[in-house]
Amino acid sequence: MQVNMKASLRIYFSALIASCIFTPALSSAGELDQLTYITESYPPYNFESKGESKGIAVDLLMAATKISTASSSVPSLQFFPWPRAYKMAQDGPNVVLFSTTRTKQREKIFNWVGPITSTRIVLIAKKSNAIIINHSSDIAKHLIGAITDDIGDQLVQEAGVKSSAIEHVSTAKSLVKMLATDRIKLWAYEENVARWFIKESGFDNSQFESVYTLKEGDLYFAFSKDINKKTLDLLQDSINEVKASGEFSAIKANYL
Repeated sequence: MQVNMKASLRIYFSALIASCIFTPALSSAGELDQLTYITESYPPYNFESKGESKGIAVDLLMAATKISTASSSVPSLQFFPWPRAYKMAQDGPNVVLFSTTRTKQREKIFNWVGPITSTRIVLIAKKSNAIIINHSSDIAKHLIGAITDDIGDQLVQEAGVKSSAIEHVSTAKSLVKMLATDRIKLWAYEENVARWFIKESGFDNSQFESVYTLKEGDLYFAFSKDINKKTLDLLQDSINEVKASGEFSAIKANYL
């Protein structure tokens, strides 16, 4: 009886040790499936086409989570206007927002995984208006349009433009039309995304130009602060693996 008791205890403690070793990784992988992934229409990085989620960031996330969770399941994405999505990611819980430009202002608001890819935030104008911006102090001389809480909006305000002097809207398509009809003179936005929306809206990209660079940086997955570090590390390692394999180069080639 005593021998059996000792044997049972050995089995119990062996199982306990094994669970301590393996449960965190499994828990982290499981948590990746339980997170709420939110984004906006921000092509070529993330967008919807014929009911399907597409884009550089979307395809990278799908490839990385397949590695992380060791299953064929992929995360479900929800699309929202950027102002709402940005607030949801700050409030949490368990929210991942992308594609998000990593900045000093945002650094402590979120936890970060990435980078996804490089990004360039610019001021776009109609060529016919012949606008020249030599210094950030020149920006306030012109009527500017931006999406509320978008990186373009934040950078313009950092350059000294008051929020009340900026035409704020919730969609890029609205800003394209405003720029084309001279309701605004400058549009603060990510360059590749702006060019995509200009074309999609039926305008000629050759009639528009980038007149000033507000920031060059990187796009990331921004995690609400409540998500544990092991989960972040798991996705980070998987993203690194996708990039190292060459798969990410093929993903980008599909869109750029």
